Amino acid sequence: MSSFKDFCSKKTVIGLGLGQFLSLLTTFTGSASSELAKRGINAPTSQSFINYVLLAIVYGSIVLYRKKALKAKWYFYVPLGLVDVEANYLGGTSPLKGDALVIAAATLYAVTNVSEEFLVKNADRVELMAMLGTCGAIVSAIQIGIIERNELKSIRWTAGAAIPFAGFSVAMFMFYSLVPVLLQVSGSTMLNLSLLTSDMWSIVIRVIAYNEMVDWLYYLAFAVVVIGLIIYSVGEKEEDQRRADIADEESEHDKHAYKKCPSRN
Repeated sequence: MSSFKDFCSKKTVIGLGLGQFLSLLTTFTGSASSELAKRGINAPTSQSFINYVLLAIVYGSIVLYRKKALKAKWYFYVPLGLVDVEANYLGGTSPLKGDALVIAAATLYAVTNVSEEFLVKNADRVELMAMLGTCGAIVSAIQIGIIERNELKSIRWTAGAAIPFAGFSVAMFMFYSLVPVLLQVSGSTMLNLSLLTSDMWSIVIRVIAYNEMVDWLYYLAFAVVVIGLIIYSVGEKEEDQRRADIADEESEHDKHAYKKCPSRN
C-alpha cells in the first residue's frame, strides 16, 4: 500500500489539481458554446481561430526570441494542426448532427492528445504551442472562408454574443497552454481521465449558481471518478519508481559485467 507521503507527492498533487482545472475550463467552454447556440450562432471554427492566433503570437514570439532551430520537423505539425482543427469543429457541431460525429471528434482528440504528449516529451512545449497555433490558424482561416463565411456575416455582434465568444477563446487559450504541462507531468491518460469530471463540474455550478436540485447519484459518480484519478496517480508513481529501480539494476549489472570482461590489450 502506498503511504500518505507517496500520495501527497508533488507530481501527484500537480496532476490532480491541474487536471481538475482543465476540466473546469472545458465546462466553461461548453457553457460559452451553449450560450452562443441559444443566440443562433454556430461557428465552431471561428471560435477556435482566435485561440490559435493567440497561441501563434504568444508562443511564436518566444520561439523567435530564442533564435534556435526547431527540435521537431515543421511538417510534423501540419497534420497535427489539421487534426486538431477538425476535432474542434466536429466537437462543436456534433450535438447538432448526431452520435457519429461525436465518435469521430473523440477519435481525433485522442490522436491529438497522444501526438502532443510525444512532442512535449521529445521536442519542446513552447515550440509545440507555437507551431500548433500557426498551423491551426492557417487551417482554420481556410475553413472559415469555405464553410463559415456566411455565418459570420449574419452574426449581430452585441455584448451578449461578443462576451461568450471572447470568453470561449480565452478559456481555450488557457486550456491549450496548460494541457502540455499535464501531459509532461502525468501523460495523456491522466488528461482524459480528468476531463471525465467536466459534466460533474457543470452540475455543481448549476447547483451553486441556480440552486437546482440534482440526484444524489451525480455526487456519487463524481466521487467515483475522483477516487479513480487518485488510484491512477498513485499507481503511476509506483510504476515510475519500479521502472527507475529496474533501470538502476540493469545499469549496475552492466557495470559489473564490464569489470569482469578480460582486457583485450
